Amino acid sequence: MNRICEMLEIEVPIIEGGLAYVGNGLLAAAVSNGGGFGQVGSAGRSPESFEREILIAKESTNNSFGVNIPISQHTDYTPYLEIIKKYKNIITAVSVGAGNPKDLIPFIKDNGLKALVLTSTALHSEKAEKLGADIIVCEGFEAGGSNGPSELTTFTLIPQVKRAVSVPIVAAGGIVNGRSMVAAMVLGAEGVQLGTRFVATKECEAHDHFKAAILEAQDDSTTILTRLVKGPIRVLKNEYSQHVQEEERKNPTLEHILPKVRGTFNKLAMFEGDIKGGYASCGQVASLIDELESAETIVKRIAQEARSLLATNFQLSNN
Repeated sequence: MNRICEMLEIEVPIIEGGLAYVGNGLLAAAVSNGGGFGQVGSAGRSPESFEREILIAKESTNNSFGVNIPISQHTDYTPYLEIIKKYKNIITAVSVGAGNPKDLIPFIKDNGLKALVLTSTALHSEKAEKLGADIIVCEGFEAGGSNGPSELTTFTLIPQVKRAVSVPIVAAGGIVNGRSMVAAMVLGAEGVQLGTRFVATKECEAHDHFKAAILEAQDDSTTILTRLVKGPIRVLKNEYSQHVQEEERKNPTLEHILPKVRGTFNKLAMFEGDIKGGYASCGQVASLIDELESAETIVKRIAQEARSLLATNFQLSNN
């Protein structure tokens, strides 16, 4: 049996990313109803909102789901941990990233939950495994939002992490359909995590303007907003991203750029719909997304596409 499915109590190893500001309960439930693993995101949410979305997810699915805690995006994540402890019999796992997980992994496991840790290098993956991570989610440079400073692509990252750890790994970044899922699993992943694909769904609470921008995206429609904030931030190209890049050329200091890449500008575009006045996290796969569908439908289709491809006998020679 697939180890990811066994650990997370799901049918297919397809995981929804944390999705800052727009990782809502209805979306998490839809992913889980499709047989995958939905997650309620805490980034950009008050503890009250976080708790409310967990309850919405619980009311909307009988299947397993989890929550996401991006460490550096919370000045104090203690209230969120209290909520996780309160609902430990409802959720199955907690994914953590954007910071050192050493203090969180023991808490997660002491509460009987699985710990998923987001990494971007083989070295960090090894460290996460030693700390007790149950699953490593290694994210390539193709992914939307904040990425690791090493800028390893998914294609090169997965086999290196596979060589470095013994726990199951999940590929993130550049995953959008059954074909990319199979590619990741051939490289050594036992599951995949999708972000941008799940934003462009009926259940996601992202603004319609943001969803429309994803559907209209071309292959070169994303850019790196800046590399000054602990690593690159991949976003949709727009007037605001151009403004930030121009400002960085004039004054390439963290002090000058940091106020322009605060989460409020991310929320402005993604959640409030000012797609020109803020920046919208978006992966390079956006151009492969052509339709707004239910997340449940997407999970089922990706799984079926992957099964069909894995059953295909690829001819490598004329012999």
